[in-house]
Amino acid sequence: MDSSKKSFDVIIIGAGSVGTPTAMFLAEVGIRTLVIDKFSSAGQGSNKHAIGGLRATHSDPAKIRICLRSLEIFSGWNSRTGESLEWHKGGYAFVAYTEREERTLKELLITQKKLGLNIDWLDKKQLLDIIPDLKPEDLIGGTFSPDDGHASPLLSAYAFYTHAKRAGAEFHFNEAATDLIIEGGRVRGVRTDLGEYGAEIVINAAGAWAGDVAKWAGIDVPVRPDSHEGAVTEPVARFLNPMIVDIHPTDASTNYYFFQHATGQVIFCITPNPSIWGFDTRETSSFLPLVANRMVNIMPRLKNIRVRRTWRGLYPMTPDGAPLVGWAREVQGFLLAVGMCGQGFMIGPGLGEMLVHLVKGDLTAKDGELLEILSPYRTFEGMEQLK
Repeated sequence: MDSSKKSFDVIIIGAGSVGTPTAMFLAEVGIRTLVIDKFSSAGQGSNKHAIGGLRATHSDPAKIRICLRSLEIFSGWNSRTGESLEWHKGGYAFVAYTEREERTLKELLITQKKLGLNIDWLDKKQLLDIIPDLKPEDLIGGTFSPDDGHASPLLSAYAFYTHAKRAGAEFHFNEAATDLIIEGGRVRGVRTDLGEYGAEIVINAAGAWAGDVAKWAGIDVPVRPDSHEGAVTEPVARFLNPMIVDIHPTDASTNYYFFQHATGQVIFCITPNPSIWGFDTRETSSFLPLVANRMVNIMPRLKNIRVRRTWRGLYPMTPDGAPLVGWAREVQGFLLAVGMCGQGFMIGPGLGEMLVHLVKGDLTAKDGELLEILSPYRTFEGMEQLK
């Protein structure tokens, strides 16, 4: 490799939900880190389309453990730094209006409690005590996890970025990575449209574009972008505290979820069925009628609220709804942190700390267990049930 190239210990491709907090944690332990992103600032890919939900309430053990750590980071940020991420501990409520959802949620409780989640099944009366505006007809109950919540994706991306910079990380925006520099079967750096940089470790944190980056190493990673739409309403007086999630599938959607922000707006999203694959982020005319009908059906109070804005973002999906994390076998020094399945915002900080252990080679036994679950070379069986 040309000795005139500027060199770093680690280069991260992607300044999003995973890349930016990872850069912060790497820089804080003295690892010389460069982050390259084709967009103009941190969090301008899929991260800025996130609605801000933060939960450890999953069915996958690795995601539960990583997100528990993320929740600690988000919830303690203000006390540690004096900076607001608009964190609000309102909890998550997964509602059940049919026996199918009741059975699924109660079965998942066994794993969730075993892994340390603060979560319980609430019957109809208990759930209505917490969320009185739920439609009571046909309501069976639901699970409630009070330690979950929400925060601002934009404030969080900026906070992680500024702290990474303060710790010594370097960011190159408006610069697109175009290839890996590989010599003798190992990574030696990254080429961009503006130059070349040396590093013995390169982290692929490119989100929806991670598959293209992996191909530079001759690796075919099963990450496909799937577009989802979200929206925000006008602000109204507070009436709702938890995030509401309805996992009842229909012909047109598999689930939807909504919460009320601290400033009064209701923010919501839906998972379309079938999935909408590709990079198209133009809003559709079908989104609002579909999600509005579903939301009003379980919370009639919402029927007169006015929607201010809609948008559409990309979920980097894997075959089983769980991330792909670990060293590439094909090229030494190439680290995959991809396929967050639309949950990069809640996974990113906890995963970033674990990636530091990978880079330093000081993995804990717990890290090893999680990496085995998230291995890019695993057999894809089953599906994350609360994705």
